[in-house]
Parts: sequence; C-alpha cells; structure tokens
Amino acid sequence: MTPTLRLILGDQLNPHHSWYDRVDQQCLYVVAELKQETGYVRHHLQKVAALFLAMEAFARHLAEQGHQVVHLPLDDTTRFADLPELLTHLCALHEVARLEYQLPDEYRLTRQLADLRLPGIEIRGVESEHFLLPRARLNQYFSADHPLKMETFYRRMRRELGILMDEGKPSGGRWNFDARNRHPISDDEARAVPQPCLFANDCRPVLARLRRHGIDTLGHCPEQLIWPVTRLQALQQLQHFCRHLLPRFGQFQDALTETGPHAWTLYHSRLSFALNTKMLHPMEVIRAAVAAHEYHPERVDLAQVEGFVRQILGWREFVRGIYWSRMPGYAKENALGARRPLPGWFWTGHTRMRCLARAIDQSLTHGYAHHIQRLMVTGTFCLLAGIDPDEVDQWYLGIYVDAFQWVELPNTRGMSQYADGGVLATKPYAASANYLNRMGNHCQRCPYDPKQKSGDHACPFNSLYWHFIHRHSDRFARHPRMGMIYRHWFGLAPKQQDAVLERARQCLASLEQL
Repeated sequence: MTPTLRLILGDQLNPHHSWYDRVDQQCLYVVAELKQETGYVRHHLQKVAALFLAMEAFARHLAEQGHQVVHLPLDDTTRFADLPELLTHLCALHEVARLEYQLPDEYRLTRQLADLRLPGIEIRGVESEHFLLPRARLNQYFSADHPLKMETFYRRMRRELGILMDEGKPSGGRWNFDARNRHPISDDEARAVPQPCLFANDCRPVLARLRRHGIDTLGHCPEQLIWPVTRLQALQQLQHFCRHLLPRFGQFQDALTETGPHAWTLYHSRLSFALNTKMLHPMEVIRAAVAAHEYHPERVDLAQVEGFVRQILGWREFVRGIYWSRMPGYAKENALGARRPLPGWFWTGHTRMRCLARAIDQSLTHGYAHHIQRLMVTGTFCLLAGIDPDEVDQWYLGIYVDAFQWVELPNTRGMSQYADGGVLATKPYAASANYLNRMGNHCQRCPYDPKQKSGDHACPFNSLYWHFIHRHSDRFARHPRMGMIYRHWFGLAPKQQDAVLERARQCLASLEQL
C-alpha cells in the first residue's frame, strides 16, 4: 500500500520543490511518458526527445536522493488511453489513499486533472513553486475585464521584488534602455559571436522508442542532443550565457544575420527550454544576470542586463497572466478574421523568401529560433497574409523545443497575430521589408527586392504590408500609434495604391509559390 502518489509532469522538473524537502517512503513519485502528450500537436522530434530524456534524468535524480520513484517509458504507458486512465490504474495497483499533483501550466491538463474522480481517494493540486507570481495571486494583477499592459506589469514587478531598483527608483534612472540596445549586427561582429553552449546527450534509445510506437513528429534530431536535460547542464548553460553572451545580449537581441557559424544563436541565452521545464527558476536566472553586472559593470553594462531581465521578469510572467485570465476562450480569438491556410513550405522551408527560408530551416534543424525570427519574420508574414491563427498556433506550439501553450498562445495569437484584438499588444506588430533589411542581411541574397512595393520582383512583405493596412483601415486608421502610416497610405496616388494592392493580390493567390 502507498498512502500518497505524486504525479510529476514533463515540464515540472524542479528539484527544489518543497515536495522533495524530506524523503517519505510512504510516497511514490510517478514520471510517465504519455502518448497523449506527443499527439495533441505534431511536435518537433528534438522537443519530444529532450523532454523524455529530461524526465528520465529527473526520475533518476529523485531515486538517488532516496525517494520512491517510478519512471514509465512509452513501452509501459501506451496501453492507457490517456493520463486519467493511467492514474486510475496506478492508484488501484498501489492502493493509493491520496493523489497529489502540481498545478499544470496548460489549461487542457488542468481541466483533465481537475475533472478526475477516483472514489475513496483524496485528490489535491499544489503550486508548482516556479513562477514569481503563484497561480492564486494572478487575479490580483490580471482581469479579463481590464487588460493590463506589459510595461505597467513589468514596473510593478520590479518595484515589488526590488530588481534593478535603487531607493525606489529604477537603476540608472530609466526603466528601459532600448535606445542603447536592439542594433543590427555587422558581418564582422557576427563572425565574432562566441561558440554556443551545446551538449551531447545520447538520445538513441528515446528515438528508437518513438519509432517503435509510431510517434508522428517534425524536424530533425541528431543522435547527440544539444539541449540541456539535467539541472547541472542547465546551470552550465546559464553560466555560459552570463559569462560570454550577456555582455552584448541587449545590443544585438533584435539582430538578424546569416553570417558566421553561430548565426542561429547570436547572443541569445537559449535558456527557455530549461526554464519552461523548471530545471531553472526564473529568480535564479535573473539574479545570475544582475550579479554579472554588479561584479563586472565595465564588461556587462546595465542596458544588457535590463533587456534580459525584461524578458524574464516582465514578458514571461506577463504572458502567463494573460493566458490564465483569458482561457479557455483566448484559444479561439480571431479578431482580424484571418482564414487562409498556412503555406506548405512552413513545414519544409522551401520558399524563395530568404528570411523565411532561413528561419524555418533553422527551426526544423534545431527546434529553435530567437524572438525576432518568430515575431518579425514568420509571425509577421502570417499576420500580413491573414493566416488562420489556429494553424499558426499549431505550428509554433509544435516546432519549438521551448513551446508550451501557456507561453506560446499569448505570444502567437496575441503578440504576433493580433488575434485577441489588442489585449496583449497595443498595436499589430506589422512590418514591411524595410525592417527586415535594416535588422539583417538576408535581403542581400534574396531574389526579391526589399525596396520595391510592386512588380514581380517586389518583396512580398512590402505589398502584403500595405494590403494589410488597407483592408484593416476601418479598425486601425484612427489608432493613435498608426496615424503616420495611414497618412502615408492615404497620401499615395490611386494608381500607386492599385499597383501595390495588385502585387499583394498576386502574392496571396500564389502563397505556395512565393
């Protein structure tokens, strides 16, 4: 008989949870590979492999600490239809009196466990003890009726937690240093990017298991997986970032390039997989970055650190609050009425638009793209082309190793596609080829001309941008942050407008051939 069974989900690999403060031989921990988690969306092969390796390593760690733990691979779980059926079986097998679980971060799993009924067994959910705002406190900040803006949230969190604050004022006298950050990167600077922190985790047994059970995935996966699958590896990645990448992170956080061997990583931390699986706690990541500045301010200046802290303390916590204040309806928002299907080359990278080809090919190869590739390349194209946000969500949720719905959905449906009608972003993040040409060098090798708006060789981003502006003029023409754009558009001669719109119509009619 086992009085207590505790479920550990694949993104709950936090060794510092209070569950593990003491060893209780009357408590059994269960870590299970679930087919339902491989099939609710088509995942990148590296994402599934990394999660399964990390889960196995975490179960092994708990056992080494003296805890009673069982790790169930797919071989042992595929006969069960879903998680509730598996838990019902395990509770009966071990004569469990109490089932405990950490609150899931995804709505579908939360509902699945909240609806579970096991006669005679007490079922209890507890905090994951990971986020800076516990689930129970989110309603103090976020309301479905009164949307909160990220900047307001970020400043409040900085004040409450005392991060980068001096006597109640922001360090350096400013809340952000974007004017000193977000620069394009030259070819020489790109060639000087430090080598990324990569690992060589043998994932051959996992890959064989996935093949054996017919798990449908996308992308590519080498036999030696580069992503961290243990807390020690995650800490090594954090240390590497603070030492080698943070000194120039903010300066080049928005840069795009295809120059140099490390163009796909640049100065980004790539800590999101370790964070989202809870191998790292957000506060320890923030403190490590702040400490790097405090110890070596001449090497790691305040602008670099603030730009990074904003992503963790501000954006990451903020999108989670949006998610939980708006679900389940948020997952169906489509304020702009976008209905076009996702082009097939999103699954292959076979498009002549070089920025998109490079971003998608990188995503398929590594399961990773940085935030500008996601927001301003693939995301902006989908926004301008009016791609159905359901299909956009499925692509983003599946292709990235760090993608879980709580963080993917607000970033995609809200920030990228403006499908929530402005709940998350104050305006659509629409941009023409001018932005891409300014921030990167893809256009130099692209058959399309970033300076042309009409004609067969004009970059599709240009005509699609103005087509987007034109077809949504009723919604955005009086928007205070878009007035200059509309004054320019309305100031063009009708003949010029017609030429641009005709090019856009040609692009929309032949999306698969672009």
